Formats: sequence, C-alpha cells, structure tokens
Amino acid sequence: MNPTLKQLAGEVRDGRDDQVAQPLAVRHDLLRQLDLWVARGWLRALDRAFVAFLVELQPQADPRVLLAAALTSHQLGHGHVCLDLEATLGAPDAALSLPPEGDEGRDVLLPSQLLHGVRLDAWREALAASPLVEVVDERPGDPEPSETATSPLVLCAQRLYLRRYWRHELEIALALRERLGRQAPLAADLAPRLAALFAQAPTEDGQRVTDWQKLACALAARGYFSLITGGPGTGKTTTVVRLLGLLQAPAVAAGQPLRIRLAAPTGKAAARLSESIGQQVRALPLAEDVLQAIPAEVTTLHRLLGSRPDTRHFRHHRDNPLALDVLVVDEASMIDLEMMASLLDALPPQARLILLGDKDQLASVEAGAVLGDLCRDAEEGWYSAETRAWLQRVSGETWQGLREGSAQAHPLAQQTVMLRHSRRFGASSGIGRLARLVNRQQAGDARALLDSPPADLFDLRL
Repeated sequence: MNPTLKQLAGEVRDGRDDQVAQPLAVRHDLLRQLDLWVARGWLRALDRAFVAFLVELQPQADPRVLLAAALTSHQLGHGHVCLDLEATLGAPDAALSLPPEGDEGRDVLLPSQLLHGVRLDAWREALAASPLVEVVDERPGDPEPSETATSPLVLCAQRLYLRRYWRHELEIALALRERLGRQAPLAADLAPRLAALFAQAPTEDGQRVTDWQKLACALAARGYFSLITGGPGTGKTTTVVRLLGLLQAPAVAAGQPLRIRLAAPTGKAAARLSESIGQQVRALPLAEDVLQAIPAEVTTLHRLLGSRPDTRHFRHHRDNPLALDVLVVDEASMIDLEMMASLLDALPPQARLILLGDKDQLASVEAGAVLGDLCRDAEEGWYSAETRAWLQRVSGETWQGLREGSAQAHPLAQQTVMLRHSRRFGASSGIGRLARLVNRQQAGDARALLDSPPADLFDLRL
C-alpha cells in the first residue's frame, strides 16, 4: 500500500532545526522527500527517475549531490539549462518556482526548509568530490568538450549542468567566438549601396532619428555572425529584405550569386516570413536579376537540417555541412540550446548566419533562451570606438545615449543591433512607455503608469 502524503511528510520532517535538514544527511530520507515532491506535482517523474539512475551508478552518492541533480533536472523542465547553486541557496523557493502556483506547500518540506543551513562552499565541495560530477574551468580559452568523459553532471563555477547541455553551451560559445574573430569580405561600394537602399531617412514625431535598420545591414554585411533584435513594428522583416539585397547585388554583379536560405523554428513562422518577404522584395530599388536571386521561400529549421526519425541527430552536421553562403533565421527567440548547437555545427565556415527576433518575446519551448542571452548587451549598445567609427563612416548615421565598450569585453555587441523605433507606436506613447518598463522588469514604475494612464493607454482590470 502506497504511503499517504502525510505519512511521507512525517518521515522527512525530522531534523528541521539541525544545521542540515535530515533528508540531506540520510540518503533514504532524501529519496522519500523527492517521492513526496513528485506525488505533489512539484517534481516530474523524470526528475526522480534521473536520481534513481544516479543511485544505480553510485549507490553511496552524497544526498546533497542527488538533490542537486534532481533540481538541475527540474530546472530543465522550466527552461533553464543549469542549476545556479548560489541563486538557489539565496532564495530557494523563488529560484525553483516551488511550490507551484496554487499549492500552499502544507504537509511537505519546502526547498528553503530542506536547504536551510547548507553553505555554498560545502555544496560545491560535495559535488566536486563526487564521481558523478566533472568540475570544469570557465576561462575563455576552454578546450573543446572531452569526447571520453562520462560523468552525467558537470560543475562549472557555481552552475551545475547535465553533461549534454553543458556540451551544447560550450560548443555554441566556441563556434560564436570563432565566427566573431573573423571579418567577412566587404563590397568596395558598400556605403553607396547602403545609401541607395535607405534613401528615405526615418522620423519620429517629426524629428529625424537614427536609422537602426541601416546600421543593422551594415554590421551584418561585415560579419559571419550577426544579431538583429527589436520589438513589434520595428521593421525586422524590412531590414532583412534590404540586407539580402545588399549582400546579393554585388555577388550577382560579379557573376557569383550567393546561395541564400531562409528558415524559422516553426512552420507558422516560416509561412509568415515567406509571405512578408515575397511582398517586400519587389519594392527594392535593385535590378531584376538581383531581385530574382533573393529567395522568398522559408523552411523550418528541422527541415533545413534534415531531421531523422528516432534520433536527435540531423542529416547535416560538421562532416556534411549545409550548401549555402547566407542563412537568415527569423523568430530566433524560439531556438533552444540544442537546436542552436546543431545549427552552428551544420554551417560551413564561410557562411554568414543572421539571427532575427525579439529578445523579449516567444521564448523557446525547450531549455535555453539563446537569443535573450546573446542579446544581453543590446539595450545599452556597448559598441567599441572602432565599431562606432566604422558604422558612422559607411552609414553616415550617428546616435546618442548608448554605452561604449571594448570589442574584447563585449565581442557580441559589435555584431548586434537593436531596432529601436516602432512604426506601430511611438516611444513616448502610453503603450510604448509601458512596453519599455515591462521589458526592463521595472514593475513598480509599470504599475504607477497603469494607475495614472495616459489618454492612449487603457487598463482593463478583471
């Protein structure tokens, strides 16, 4: 007969006032606690099964290691690729989103109670001493991931990963570092081509504003990896259409048209981009042969990479790369960590990759908010003096208010542009101000705005 929740809870509540809660001192008690969390719906059966697998590998495993493993698996289910030990100890219930909304957490130990008295250094030491965990350095010059290591968990500084996700993260970092370290060949007449494509200067409230679309095209033209992010109505699709024209026109003139592919994470996103590009390409001020060389067909990432039944692996990879020169991926905020690693692995070295999306929207279903992480510096700019001077030289654009950094400290920022002017609503409008506060997580200011809304903002409270 299965024990009731109260019986399970009673068995694991002993020792709450001790420095380390009883379940973290006795392996059997911890497993009972995890069973209780599964029964309450706090953990997935998958998380508990992972712990059972680790116990099979290491019957004498430290309960603190097993708990960390369960929580790492739990975090994956919530879209996080690792368990941040320091954040978890700082505010366990909030960091783990436990108890779930609507559950008051009665008759069961909360994570904050279970972890009461656990010190960060002691937890790290327990993990580092376990044969289930490999400890790795996080220095920028890390070597490629080992092909022979077998430990299921990886500890990097204060972050605990399942090995597969640590490998994906490292592979992405290495691939992007290599791409950011090279500059693509530039057309000698890049500046006049840019000027022709962006002949009409943008305005907002009757004032001339910085043409961030033009800057995005300039940066993407010089790199093998570029990020273009922006909110609704900022012109992401318009930008990419002009970028394709900017890249393809000199290639067609040289008799070597680029092999361009367009992709999106889902079929719906692919269909939407295909329709938008088909409508906008004809409006470009370019020769007919160039327009004909700009594709409008958009495919899904799975179809592009060649998904195979009954396996996570794709037909295209490092040893069988994609046959293309330029790849544009729309709605990139929906790309998860594993898909991004597979995509970079399948790209030929000389191909340009342009990611397009809203860093504040449409997070990936699987673990890893890749675009959001990559665009962390987008809001503040962080362009180096060299990048700023080059952009001003080829585009004629200037801007104010962004922070300046170095290419060494902010390498991604040198190939990232945030489109800042919405054609749907102005920055000074009520919805524009509210969106900015929400995206910056300024909850108090957002509530204050809703309490005294401007004329164009309506707050309907249910």
